[in-house]
Amino acid sequence: LRPHLDSPLLLGQVTVTQPGAVSSDLGASATITCTTSQNVHVYNSKHLLSWYQQRDGESPKLLIYYATSRESGISNRFSGSGSNSHFTLTISDVQAEDAAVYYSAEELI
Repeated sequence: LRPHLDSPLLLGQVTVTQPGAVSSDLGASATITCTTSQNVHVYNSKHLLSWYQQRDGESPKLLIYYATSRESGISNRFSGSGSNSHFTLTISDVQAEDAAVYYSAEELI
């Protein structure tokens, strides 16, 4: 599991920082953190923070939006949590197919 970040990623006015690499045994849980340089914007009481998965050779796929809402068709093994400037993506029962780059991003409306 490779959260994407060789250096902080600047998205608009917000710098997003993730760890370098996260490893997990199959069947265990993996947690990827995301810290932003300032509080993520809130819209209708929902934090505008999304998580994406990108497998080799594929386009990024939306997993989580509004920090905690799972995109339709995404396994419930993926869950998001957090608020303000600290967010977490948790993958439970990790499978080999979960090996990918994971991005967090503040969404703009």
